[in-house]
Amino acid sequence: MARKSRPTGDPKMSMSRRTFLSAPAALAATGLMPGPLLAAVAAETPGMPDLSSWEAVRAQFALDPSLLHFASFYIASHPAPVREAIEGYRRAMDRNPFHVVEHGMFGDDAQNLPLQVQREAAAYLGGNPEEVCLTGNTTTGLALVYQGLPLERGDEVLTTVHDHYSHHESIRLATERAGASMRKIALFDDSASAGTDAIIERLLEAIGPRTRVVGLTWVHSSTGIRLPIREISAALRRRGGRPLLLVVDGVHGLGSVDETIATMGCDYFCAGTHKWMFAPRGTGLVWASAENWARLRPIIPSFTDLGQYEAWLEDREPSTPTNANRMSPGGFHAYEHQWAMAAAFRMHQRIGRDRVAARIAALNTQCKAGLAQNPKVKLHTPASADLSAGLVVFEVEGVAPASVVEQLLAKGIIASTSPYAVTYARLAPSLVNTPEQVDQAVRAVREISG
Repeated sequence: MARKSRPTGDPKMSMSRRTFLSAPAALAATGLMPGPLLAAVAAETPGMPDLSSWEAVRAQFALDPSLLHFASFYIASHPAPVREAIEGYRRAMDRNPFHVVEHGMFGDDAQNLPLQVQREAAAYLGGNPEEVCLTGNTTTGLALVYQGLPLERGDEVLTTVHDHYSHHESIRLATERAGASMRKIALFDDSASAGTDAIIERLLEAIGPRTRVVGLTWVHSSTGIRLPIREISAALRRRGGRPLLLVVDGVHGLGSVDETIATMGCDYFCAGTHKWMFAPRGTGLVWASAENWARLRPIIPSFTDLGQYEAWLEDREPSTPTNANRMSPGGFHAYEHQWAMAAAFRMHQRIGRDRVAARIAALNTQCKAGLAQNPKVKLHTPASADLSAGLVVFEVEGVAPASVVEQLLAKGIIASTSPYAVTYARLAPSLVNTPEQVDQAVRAVREISG
C-alpha cells in the first residue's frame, strides 16, 4: 500500500505522493529526495559480509571475548550488519532529521522504509508485506492483538500455566475490560517427557463451550519445550464446532527454528525481533492474514495506514477493514532501529534459515547430552530437537538456580534463571557459541554440582 500522505496536526500540511514527488529541484539537490536518501545511506553502509563459516558469523558480534555468552536469547548483541545499518540511518537523520524521516516514513512504495522492512520480514516469514505489523516487542504485539479482539461478555480465552507474564497479563487486561474470562491449564506434568499427542489431547479436552481464543507460547522460556504449533493448529481445525483463534507468542522460535510462520497455522504470531533474530533492540512484529487483521479493533493511532489518516481528514470513520498497518502503533519511534530490522532479516537469509536452525539444534543437543550425563542435574527441556529449540533448562541437586548462575559467572560463563514462580537455570547455546564452549559450560556445571 502506498503511503500517500503524512499524518500531522495540521490537515493543510498533508503531502500527497504526487505533491511529494513534484517537490522542487532545489530540494532534490540537497541529496535528500527518497532515491538519493537511500543511496546515501547505502553508500555509508557496508554490504553483507561473507557468512559462510560459523567463525565469520561469530566475528560479527562485538561481545566481550573474556566471557562465554549463553544468554544471548534475552537481548542480543547487535551484529555488524545491524550496527552499520543503525549508524547509517542515524548519521542521515542527524544531518537532516526532518527530510530523512519525512521521506523515509511517508514516501511512495518504492522508497518507504517501513515497507522495506515489511518486505524483508515477509520474505523470511513466508507471507506478504501487508500481513506484517511492526511493533516494539513481543509484549506490545500481544497487547495489540488481545485488546483488539472483539471479545464479548462471557467469552473465554484458554491459555496455559506455562506462559510468560507478558502473555498472561495481556490476556487478563483484555478479558477484564471485555467482561470475558481467562482460564489456564497444564499441557503436561513433566516438560522433559512431554509428547505431541498428549499435549494436543490435553488442549482439546480443555476447550469449553465459551472458549473463543487459545493463547500459547511456541518455545517456553520456563522449560525450553517447543510446542508443536503446526500439529496443534491442525487439530484445532479438525475438531469441528465453532472455529477458535490461535494466538502464539513466538519470540523464542523466530530466528532459532526452521519454520515458515505464515503456513504454521496460527492466526496471530507475535514476536520481538531483538532476540534470536539479532534485530535492533526495541523491535518486533505481528504476523496475521488479511482476514484475521480485519477482525481486530485498533487501539493506537497509526502513522502508516493511509485509510485511517484520510478518514480523519474527512471527519469520518475508516471505510476499509482493519489491516496490519492500522494496527501498528503510531507516534515517532527510534527509526534508525526500526528501519535497520531489515538488515537482521537479510543476515539470517544470507546465512540460511535451515543452516541457522541446524546449528542451534546441534549445539543444544550437545549441551543436553552433556548435562544428562551428570547424575546431579535434572533436565526440564526435552531431549528431542523436535520439541525443543535454543534453550536448555535444568536444575542442579542441592544448588539454588540463582547460585548456579552466580557460580557460572565466576567461571566466565553467562547463564540465566527463568523468571517464573518456579525457577530454573538456563543455558542457551546460539550462533555466538562453539562446540568447545558448550563443553566448557557443561564441565563448569559438573564442577558446581560437586
